[in-house]
Amino acid sequence: MNRRHSLIDDIVECLEGEAKTAKHIQLSAATLTAFFADAAVAAKVQPPEQKVLAVNDHKADYTGVNMDYADEKERIVEAEGKNCCDGLDFDQLVEKVRNCRRCRLAPTRTQVVFCDGNPKAELMFIGEGPGADEDAQGIPFVGKAGQLLTKMINAMGFQRSEVYIANIVKCRPPGNRNPEKDEAKECLPYLIRQIELVRPKVLVLLGAVPLKYLLDITGIMKARGTWLEFRGIKTMPTFHPAFLLRDPNQKKYAWEDLQQVMKVFGKTYTPPQKGG
Repeated sequence: MNRRHSLIDDIVECLEGEAKTAKHIQLSAATLTAFFADAAVAAKVQPPEQKVLAVNDHKADYTGVNMDYADEKERIVEAEGKNCCDGLDFDQLVEKVRNCRRCRLAPTRTQVVFCDGNPKAELMFIGEGPGADEDAQGIPFVGKAGQLLTKMINAMGFQRSEVYIANIVKCRPPGNRNPEKDEAKECLPYLIRQIELVRPKVLVLLGAVPLKYLLDITGIMKARGTWLEFRGIKTMPTFHPAFLLRDPNQKKYAWEDLQQVMKVFGKTYTPPQKGG
């Protein structure tokens, strides 16, 4: 059966011919590299190292991550301005996130950390990413920072079960570092669909990471306490609870920000009564 020779076939034939006519010649790595470059030009083939997905602008190695064809198709759809999660309900979205292998965080996670709280909440909090405690339990904000967030929510006149809590990324970054640009970009379609499904009245962005990746704004110190907007939703950036644990002097400023949010819901702070 006749078949068209591939570039590899041509290379094999060339090497076999070289060995027969010039047995004393040993091809070096440099010679082979030059040959491949010339062959690629002749065949009008782009060198493999230049084939980089448009959304992956990070230089780190993705060895071991299963970037399957379905994910690549989703990237094409997103490049056209569409969300790969359009039309998914909560259950479908959760299942999609659980099976996600879109970035380097997937192989190192214990489990996906999707959300906590009321999916019909009027108030939604967005953090940066799961830590070790969250990765172990599969629930956002359950460590020391999460305990402080719960106290903040209660002080605002809400129960934690009444609000909705999510993160920029659903898998724990190694060492609890901040999510990097490519990781956030891969995960944002999930968060955006969460926001669309919850349809909160107010978003609270906890720290610099959600401010950067949702609104493309840097500088939480300047932005905090200022009403912004995300897709028509009133948005308040404030300090992350982990930052407040490191610098308790900033708590008063975070409380000022949250009191602005309380006003939207007609709430005022009521100090806990002391026992008589």
